[in-house]
Amino acid sequence: MTMLDDRQTAAPWPAAYPQGYAVVDVETTGLARDDRIVSAAVYRLDARGDVEDHWYTLVNPERDPGPVWIHGLTSVVLNDAPLFPQVARELSARLAGRVLVAHNAAFDWSMIAREYARASVVAPVEQRLCTIALAKELGLPLPNHKLASLAAHFGVEQQQAHHALDDARVLAEAFRPSLHAAARDGVRLPLLECRPLTEWSDSPLAPRVGYQSAYRSTSWRPSRKRPACPYPNPGRYQRDEPLMQGMRVAFSGDTSIDRELLEDRAVEAGLHVATSVSRLTSLLVTNDPDAATSKTQKAKAFGTPILEESAFTHLLRDVAPAASGGSAALPHQSPGPSPE
Repeated sequence: MTMLDDRQTAAPWPAAYPQGYAVVDVETTGLARDDRIVSAAVYRLDARGDVEDHWYTLVNPERDPGPVWIHGLTSVVLNDAPLFPQVARELSARLAGRVLVAHNAAFDWSMIAREYARASVVAPVEQRLCTIALAKELGLPLPNHKLASLAAHFGVEQQQAHHALDDARVLAEAFRPSLHAAARDGVRLPLLECRPLTEWSDSPLAPRVGYQSAYRSTSWRPSRKRPACPYPNPGRYQRDEPLMQGMRVAFSGDTSIDRELLEDRAVEAGLHVATSVSRLTSLLVTNDPDAATSKTQKAKAFGTPILEESAFTHLLRDVAPAASGGSAALPHQSPGPSPE
């Protein structure tokens, strides 16, 4: 046992911690609600984060594989792969009774839940843990929230980025010391509830029990008050610059990624999700900037930057850390609504 392990295991193990984990990574045809999984990997870990076994499968998405230049899986490779219903039982056996762990877990969970719903099977997952959220709880000095940065912090070598099996391995190896650090310091794990979907239709206009309907605001999750953003508002988004933690972002109109998932990703990146637009709003995300909605009209009146969803999700991959000190002042504006 190394000196590091001695320090990590010196304190009693928290009784409230889960008894097992399933570290998951999925590669997909894209980020939207109708995109599909093309490969999946699971590392099963025991209560203290030690690897028990691992599993990997290709999945035929029954459609174009999407960004081949990212995941490397062509239609030729995937044509003979099993369909998701054919691997659902094996995947279920590896997820059952464990906390699902992933890097940006809201995304991996949403993709898995949709595939289960399409197959008319209930996913056996009750809780998830995002390693981005855990890194924040631990105060790890990471330059950004990429998996590569987390891996580098713990000295884990990545051999093939965006390959589900290697990404899951890297995350499992980085999660173990994170888990031990949390146990040592008495950190409460940022566990979130997973509610499986109960019905699915590939038509965006068809109602779906337990999920959003036609991309609208009716949610399968109960409404909840989000915790206050811990970072000061640095001001408005500047074109060709990265997003910065603490920025206030509002959303308007339909989004291709389910709205609550998109908001979860923003919150996990350290942004403040605002329910309205005011002079303090850093940016508005909308796919229809010309729509006559109150948010777009206020954004134009205040000079608030407006981004399309695709540009916003691209920027979410690398959000700059919050600057030290107080909030940056916004340019002077005419009097408007009170802050969100």
